[in-house]
Amino acid sequence: MQIIDTKAQLEAILGKYKKDGKSLGFVPTMGALHAGHISLINSSKKTTDITICSIFVNPTQFNDKNDLDLYPRMPEKDAEMLKNTGCDVLFMPLVDEIYIGENGFEGFEGQKRFKGAEAFHFEGLDKVLEGKHRPGHFNGVAQVVSILLDIVKPNKAFFGEKDFQQLLIIKELRRQLKLNIEIVGCPTLREKDELAMSSRNMLLSSEEREAASLLPKLMAEAKTLKEKGKSVNEISGYFKDRLKNNTLYKLDYFAICDSENLTELTAFDKNIKSIALVACFVGKIRLIDNIFLD
Repeated sequence: MQIIDTKAQLEAILGKYKKDGKSLGFVPTMGALHAGHISLINSSKKTTDITICSIFVNPTQFNDKNDLDLYPRMPEKDAEMLKNTGCDVLFMPLVDEIYIGENGFEGFEGQKRFKGAEAFHFEGLDKVLEGKHRPGHFNGVAQVVSILLDIVKPNKAFFGEKDFQQLLIIKELRRQLKLNIEIVGCPTLREKDELAMSSRNMLLSSEEREAASLLPKLMAEAKTLKEKGKSVNEISGYFKDRLKNNTLYKLDYFAICDSENLTELTAFDKNIKSIALVACFVGKIRLIDNIFLD
């Protein structure tokens, strides 16, 4: 596996692969890799000739500087894990390699950007759910993904469905930029107790980790309640009541939405594929999850 930290090096190496007619698969990550990330690498390896993974903790998508500072970083362990999976190229750039601007990073309030980083708009998709609770987050995601896709120019890029709203945002980004890249959504991988795999899980204390196992159980119960004919309001009320009694939980949102555009539903419709999405703090660690209800 080749480990590269500059755009020039990466573009030179990938240019040779493209000249040889090799197809490129790309998995952008923020590191602290787990089996969920590795499943994306494996999906790329099955369908493309060369797999590239990037590790870059992107500052423009964090609302809280403490959250950025606390985000787990373990580059040596990550590199070893990728090498063992057969990843072909690892791109680990510094911030200055991605964002170049004499004014640097402008802060953590509102729309966060580096000088020269483009501002994106997603017709309201970036203002609900995660976007509502983390203002500017998806603009930051779009900034870094657009830059990375422009550098790598892959045939396919792979993203996990755990970050479902992010996946929709990136598909819309692809449409807006008219990119000839296939965006591939891959199923969420889960721990033995069904908690969605996340780099943030390792930050939970043992007590918080045990409490977090309630979250996927409630998501599964939401699906069961829908199958039993319960209404949107009844399912939402049940979910919120169950969390209300657990002092380790602080709910940001629980919503049942149209999976095509994340419009929040007030009633189920047989013509709409519905999805339940949740974000909540367990202690000081914020977790997200989702489940299709149909």
